Amino acid sequence: MLIVYASKTGNVERFVRKLPAPRLLRICTGEEEVSEPCVLLTYTTGLGQVPPEVERFARRNQTHIRAVAASGNRNWGSNYAKAADRLAASFGFKVIHKFELSGRTEDVTRFWEGVRALALPRA
Repeated sequence: MLIVYASKTGNVERFVRKLPAPRLLRICTGEEEVSEPCVLLTYTTGLGQVPPEVERFARRNQTHIRAVAASGNRNWGSNYAKAADRLAASFGFKVIHKFELSGRTEDVTRFWEGVRALALPRA
């Protein structure tokens, strides 16, 4: 499945480079379009906000986004990786994972398991 991501400080970029997913698309402006199912992976900005380019991308491509995940910093308390929750509330996306900074090996595994579960045929 296509993984679409946005990275500001490089944390999400480092995370996606650890994935066994050869198909990646980086969001730069939010004007990018997809025509297939994808998982949206984003950083969290400000006080738990969705980055503007990610918000634009989600609005343009919401019919193709199957789930969302977010990076954050636990120092922000309840705003940790809050972008995933906000996208889920706005668009009804499933949150498959939240991870700190660029993630650990366990985060990569959990995220990828979530992606694979989305790709399984439904009974």
